[in-house]
Amino acid sequence: MIASPSLSPKKMTPEEYLAWEATQELRYEYVDGEIIAMTGGSVNHGRIYLNLYAALRSHLEKRGCEAFVVDVKVQDQKNQRYFYPDLVVTCHPDDRRNNQFIQHPTVIVEVLSPSTANYDQSRKLKLYRQIPSLQEYILIDSQQISVALYQRQSGRMWGYSDYGPDETFWLPSIEFECAVADLYENAIFETLDDE
Repeated sequence: MIASPSLSPKKMTPEEYLAWEATQELRYEYVDGEIIAMTGGSVNHGRIYLNLYAALRSHLEKRGCEAFVVDVKVQDQKNQRYFYPDLVVTCHPDDRRNNQFIQHPTVIVEVLSPSTANYDQSRKLKLYRQIPSLQEYILIDSQQISVALYQRQSGRMWGYSDYGPDETFWLPSIEFECAVADLYENAIFETLDDE
């Protein structure tokens, strides 16, 4: 998703945000009183997160987990923040009973675009790592074949790995392995002409 500054004139409390956003046509994230509009992504953007969702779906069903894309809100209860990641996985039983938002994400995925890359790689990385249940944060580039994976280690430590076209990554929290090439099935990359 593409983040842009909100047209909202003032900061809001979490309660004001939830009431206000329920009346809006677009989706908005909420971070420390700031409202951030979420707009649509590219066709590649959609292909990538849907490819991952397709690979995850049957795998997660066997484990009592679920994956959701784009329109499902994640609530960071500890900090009263709300996000719309491109894909979120939850394995927590309370999330199966909650119809408003995911409160215990295990995996969060953002597909990078030129307009969101800096936000997703810096501020969101910092904010997502504060969610106690989160075990992996995945950043998938939509402009080139590249995957970055952040994994919770002991305490406040997070590990980092990056993956290219011929590699496979592993998500231990959900015991899931995925070839990077599978994420990019049918993706189209623009090439520069040498003319």
